[in-house]
Amino acid sequence: MEVIHLDDLEGVGQKGSTVNVKPGYARNYLLPRRLAIPTGSKAANLYQELTRQQEVQADKLVAAARAEAAKVHGLQVNIAAQANEEDTLFGSITNADVADALKAAGHEVERRRIEVPEHIKQLGNYDVTVRYFGGVTATVKVWVVRA
Repeated sequence: MEVIHLDDLEGVGQKGSTVNVKPGYARNYLLPRRLAIPTGSKAANLYQELTRQQEVQADKLVAAARAEAAKVHGLQVNIAAQANEEDTLFGSITNADVADALKAAGHEVERRRIEVPEHIKQLGNYDVTVRYFGGVTATVKVWVVRA
């Protein structure tokens, strides 16, 4: 029996591939768990339509991510922190601090999307990456200044 895989199955096939399997395996395991659909049926046409719709939806999400990244890219924010005479901070600047500074600048960004390259424990200028859907990234300059 030929089936189209709806998910990756180790040792059987990849998502979207058409594989010939034994009828009992398809009837008792793959089909009830919705891991595959039979080929040559209306379900196969439905699968192709669903994948096309998912691609269109993913393209929309990537376009929205690019638009959001364009707003944030190149933005400079200041974060005030207490430091000693050698410009070493009492504590460190985290992605939550950067998210708060971006929010104060009028850009709502989830802290989980912000990647601080290393622990910011000195006063100075740092480049911070903001990751969006589909591999879209933006770079924000963070100035850590004495409070």
